Amino acid sequence: MLNRDSVSWNLMIDGYVKNDMMEHALEVFHGMPIEDQNLITWNSIISGCSKFEDGFDFAWGLFNKMPERDLVSWNSMINVCLKCGKLGIASHLFSLMPQRDSISWASMLDGYAKSGDVDKARSLFDEIPDSRRDTVTWNAMIDGYIHNGCSKEALQLFHEMWKGSSFVPDQATLAMALSAVAELGYISEGTFIHDYIQRKGLDLSGKLGVAVIDMYSKCGSINSAMLVFENLERKNVDHWNSMINGLAIHGLGHLAFNLLIEMERVSIKPDDITFIGVLNACAHSGMVKEGMICFELMRRVYGLSPKLQHYGCIVDLLGRAAFLKCARNFIEVMPIKPNDVIWRTLLSSCMKHENFEMGIQIAKNLIELDSMKPSSYVLLSNIYAGFGMWSDVNRVRKMMKDRDIKKVPGCSWIELEGNVHEFVIGDTSHPEFGEIYSVLDKLCPFNS
Repeated sequence: MLNRDSVSWNLMIDGYVKNDMMEHALEVFHGMPIEDQNLITWNSIISGCSKFEDGFDFAWGLFNKMPERDLVSWNSMINVCLKCGKLGIASHLFSLMPQRDSISWASMLDGYAKSGDVDKARSLFDEIPDSRRDTVTWNAMIDGYIHNGCSKEALQLFHEMWKGSSFVPDQATLAMALSAVAELGYISEGTFIHDYIQRKGLDLSGKLGVAVIDMYSKCGSINSAMLVFENLERKNVDHWNSMINGLAIHGLGHLAFNLLIEMERVSIKPDDITFIGVLNACAHSGMVKEGMICFELMRRVYGLSPKLQHYGCIVDLLGRAAFLKCARNFIEVMPIKPNDVIWRTLLSSCMKHENFEMGIQIAKNLIELDSMKPSSYVLLSNIYAGFGMWSDVNRVRKMMKDRDIKKVPGCSWIELEGNVHEFVIGDTSHPEFGEIYSVLDKLCPFNS
């Protein structure tokens, strides 16, 4: 192009930024005449700086040199700060903004939630003026709760949005609500949301359809999940993965394996997640032969390099079937260094099949790998108990006490009238815990 103006320069920069080709974008930017650079140019470059290492320094320098800034400039710089782990600077910039829109608020909500400070995120959410609160900000707060494992709070906020505001949930909102329902096991809530989706004729060919399948699977209604899956006119790999994972949860390994074969027939290429699901399904169904076939298909037919999770699935597959020596040999020849999760998987199988000798050695190795994880000590203690070696049990417990390592409390669930209730040791979170403990005292008077 002989005659280049600011529009053509900016189009090139914007194209490179949107296609994650930041090096080329910067190359064009540095070759651009200074007199052609304008607000659009600077905003494009700053927004792209969140996508490469050391992007913060360059963006920060450019932001401070800008002769003028608009709302996009502020939002882009805040986004760079958050993506580069500069939450404090992002918060400071947010406080200095001359004006804010829903993207400004949502970015900060996401930043606080991703840092684990969900209380700060909620406090900020409550500060949002009515004129700036929209579906984007509601979704950001709901997603923040889900990201931090606060499914009850996420579902409560979803209902507050639906019934207590003028905003209608979009597909992203509904998918997040279904995710919360799946974690809580509230099948009646999930069915209600699914009915709403059907009444509105919403498209299930994307993430919303995946969320519906996942919800039914995790809430124990695998037949409903399969019905939704089968009635989908258009399915992508995520729908297949969700259905395969659901079958794995329910121990239906043969159906999961058959779905993998069916994917090839309908020309849907499986990905890493597909094979994790099928391998898990095979492990829980005792299908060692099919699991090993699946592992070979992944490598030789689909050209996918197994990751640590896939190797862990094979260890679980062999261990559950009592092929403990094969599992250990498999770990020792892995091209990837095994982590503590893989060794713990084999250790659990050793306990299940009462191979205490191998189990003790693995447990000791685990403690050497990470001396602060309580689960390794608990497993070693349980192995000694299985042998009746009570002096060694006491020695491990004393070691935990001396190192101030506490066992994670056990957890129980019970389903009542369609709702799943969770309890841990010494729990007082349930709204009716007083009545519950009163009944327990009557049932177990020797505890008082």
